[in-house]
Amino acid sequence: MYKVKKVLNHNSVIAVETNELIEYLVMGKGVGFGMKPTQELVIGPDAKVFSLAESSERGDIKDIIKHVDPVFLDIAEAVLQHAEETFENVDHNIVFPMADHLEYAASRISSNDQISNPLLNDIKLLFHNEYRAAEIVRDLLHDNLGLDISDDEIGYVAMHIHSATSQDKLSQTVETAHAVRNCITKIEEVTGRAIPNDSFSYNRMMNHIRYMVARIQKQEPLKINMNEYVSQTFPDSFRIASEICHELSKSLGAPTDEMEIGYLAMHIERVKADVLDS
Repeated sequence: MYKVKKVLNHNSVIAVETNELIEYLVMGKGVGFGMKPTQELVIGPDAKVFSLAESSERGDIKDIIKHVDPVFLDIAEAVLQHAEETFENVDHNIVFPMADHLEYAASRISSNDQISNPLLNDIKLLFHNEYRAAEIVRDLLHDNLGLDISDDEIGYVAMHIHSATSQDKLSQTVETAHAVRNCITKIEEVTGRAIPNDSFSYNRMMNHIRYMVARIQKQEPLKINMNEYVSQTFPDSFRIASEICHELSKSLGAPTDEMEIGYLAMHIERVKADVLDS
C-alpha cells in the first residue's frame, strides 16, 4: 500500500510504500489531484513508479527531484510516452536526467543564452527516429511555459531518448556522436572539402563508428586483422583512424582493439574517395 508523502503537482507525487518504508515517485495523469499527505494512493495501470533509492548518471534521483521543477518531470515523461509510439522498449528512468537537462535548457532560453550543438547534423543522421520523437518537446515547452526551443537543444533531447531506447548510457551516446564528428572533421581537413552527409559511404562509416564505440565499451574484439594491408595501401586514412582510435581510448577510459584501426581506415578511405570524385 502506498501513502502520499508530498504532492508535487497534479500529475506526480512522492509516496511511501508502507510495508517497505521506501519512497517512490509516482507519475500519472491526475495522480496528485486533490491528494493530501498521509492519504492512501491508488496507482492506476498507466502510472509510472520510480524508486527514489535509485541513481542516474546525473546523480541520485532524490536529489534531482529536490531541485527540478515538477513541470519538467511532466514534460520529460510526456516525451518518453511519445517515444513509445516509435520504439518498442523505452526506459522511463531516463525521465530524471532528461528533466534536469530540460530545466537547464529552459533557463538558457529564458536568458537568451541558447547554446549551439556542433553534433546536430550527426545526431539527426545517427539517431534519426530519436530526433523525430524528440521534436514533440517543441510543442510541450511552448504550450506549458511559452518557450521556443531550438533544433540544437532538441538534438540533446534526442540523445536522451536514444539512451532510453537502447542499452547505451547517455555518455556513450554522446561519445558516439563526438567520434563521428571528430572523424568527419579530420577527413575534411585532409581533403580540403566538405563531406556530403547524404552519401552512402558517409552513412556507412557513421554507423561503423557507432558500433565501434559499443565494442570498445564492452571490450569485444574483432576477428580479422586488416591492419597490415590497410596501412600499406591507405597510409593517410590509416593514420587518421589511428589518431581517432587513440583519442577514443582516452575519452572512453578503455583500450581500443588495434584491429579497429584498419576497419575504420577503410571507411575513411571510401568517404575520401567520394569527396574527391564529387
